[in-house]
Amino acid sequence: MVRKHRSLDEVTQEYFAERPEEVEGYLKGIFEDYAQDPDNAVLLSQLRVVARAKGISAMASDIGMTRQGLQKALSDKGNPRLENINAIMQAMGYRLAPQRLEAQ
Repeated sequence: MVRKHRSLDEVTQEYFAERPEEVEGYLKGIFEDYAQDPDNAVLLSQLRVVARAKGISAMASDIGMTRQGLQKALSDKGNPRLENINAIMQAMGYRLAPQRLEAQ
């Protein structure tokens, strides 16, 4: 019998689908990490996990994109415009907002 192993993304996606109250802390964390190390591919990958947990098709419809368009925007090679990221965040129930940096 071949045992199928799930990826970390699949486990994380299932976790957030079952515990939507945990998404806010995760989003804050990924944007804090991005502020320290601006790796677009990592940020988009993490947003994709949350989007899948919330339902890609429903989010795409809310945003006015196709499912494939949203998947492409959040792919490792995606380069979404700021307005797309803003729309994605709003579809997740959040918004982009500035936060003052602590004095160095």
